[in-house]
Amino acid sequence: MLDIKFIKENVDTVKAAIKNKNEKADIDLILDLDEERRKTQYKYDVLRAEQKKVSQLIPQLKQQKADTTEILAEMSKISLDLKTISSDLNDLNEKLDSLLQWVPNIPHQDVPVGKDETSNKFLKEWGKKAEFNFKPLDHLALSEKNNLLDLKRVTKITGSGFVSYVGEGAAIERALINFMLDFHIKKHNYLELSLPVIVNRKSMYGTGQLPKLEEDMYLIKEEDFFLVPTAEVSITNFHQNEILSHKQLPLKYVSYSPCFRREAGSYGKDTKGLQRLHQFNKVEMVRLVKPQESYQTLEQMLIDAEDILKALGLHYRVVSLATGDLSFASAKTYDIEVWAPGSEKYFEVSSISNFEDFQARRASIRFRDENNKVKYVHTLNGSGLATPRTMIALLETYQQKDGKIDLPECLTSFI
Repeated sequence: MLDIKFIKENVDTVKAAIKNKNEKADIDLILDLDEERRKTQYKYDVLRAEQKKVSQLIPQLKQQKADTTEILAEMSKISLDLKTISSDLNDLNEKLDSLLQWVPNIPHQDVPVGKDETSNKFLKEWGKKAEFNFKPLDHLALSEKNNLLDLKRVTKITGSGFVSYVGEGAAIERALINFMLDFHIKKHNYLELSLPVIVNRKSMYGTGQLPKLEEDMYLIKEEDFFLVPTAEVSITNFHQNEILSHKQLPLKYVSYSPCFRREAGSYGKDTKGLQRLHQFNKVEMVRLVKPQESYQTLEQMLIDAEDILKALGLHYRVVSLATGDLSFASAKTYDIEVWAPGSEKYFEVSSISNFEDFQARRASIRFRDENNKVKYVHTLNGSGLATPRTMIALLETYQQKDGKIDLPECLTSFI
């Protein structure tokens, strides 16, 4: 969430951010409501001061045995007026807060301006596309040959958009998860967390999924709980409503979790096989840092995610997302896209984002600095990595002419 003071002092910047992120927040209405709230608060404060002043006179008048009829009537009127103004103030605060929830984060100045992913900026690539002396198969054909997935029977259990890993397929995915967790813990010094995948509304609001993305989330209506779309929600809100010491920062967390997404807006997109699922597994990295360290941390988290793909020997490229492709809460995001030779396309396997203090304000995560001043932390997160599309690239890159899969050595010890 953006501070109202920041919005008032940077109206043009905020309006530009709303336009460039394809959002629809009404800043003029917000400013009008804020001005009305300010005037209403002033009226309340003046009347409250008057009430206090008059109330101090009553004991003196009673002691002097003077007639207090008029002054008591005045006090009664002031009390009624205060009650009315207080109600108006509460209504204004609720309306203003409701509107502020729809104001997106401000993109960093380095973010390319553009309406959608076509304006994303290519930054770099690693490795070379795998070459074969035969026509490579895609992951669906390879899975059928090796009995790795069952996409038909799982529809009887739930429906479309879900997957069942079978035999070696399940073993490969489990190996991927354990390999990635071990890598981040032992080589990158992250602290592992195992957290609930069911969270409350406040937590979903804290990381910025709500209110905008509610229709894309799985809701448990009776308790008003949600299934997490990413472990980012659970990890970030681990420190909800806390004031940390500067000595505790930076905090580095990693967690594996199933992720649940309705993908309400996925109609027309390529959803075959493992490409787009309602439930999938992902290893997530989250960092809480001092504000001045967040962009250096963003670069380091990008390296952390890249290291996984390098260890797996998978060709990938990195792009910086344009304003129109950024998430609602992100200030800057890098996407890592891995090459799948059988499918002949790149698949996004990681998004690394800096949210600056946007999530911290919503979740009230602060720290006390060296001068004892309380400030908001900056939060960052990134996939390290999502397993389905990593599996696609892994199977298609390491396929042999006979259709068998020759896995990289770094994974075999986990199977």
